Amino acid sequence: MDDLTCPNCSEEDDLLGQRDGDAITVTCQKCGCVWDRNLIPRCPSCGRHDMREALQAILDKSRGTQLSIQSMRVIYLCPDCDATKLRRWLDSNTPLPPDELPV
Repeated sequence: MDDLTCPNCSEEDDLLGQRDGDAITVTCQKCGCVWDRNLIPRCPSCGRHDMREALQAILDKSRGTQLSIQSMRVIYLCPDCDATKLRRWLDSNTPLPPDELPV
């Protein structure tokens, strides 16, 4: 069952969340069920919980075809499934390139 579905009544829309440290306390407004949702995601491929944070650059064209970093975003990498990206991040400590370049 998904973290954003009430485990008691399967409600998906009428949910109220409140941040509480490293988790979000979710309350179902339909049946009153309360549960904690962890803020660190699971790996979509293998389901591991020990994802590692890394920065990924968001690029845009600044002049003509010149690409510049406009901002960065936090991504989560799985030590097994994203081992190459994670190693690149740990070795260089510079933002990872985006998955797709702007056209």
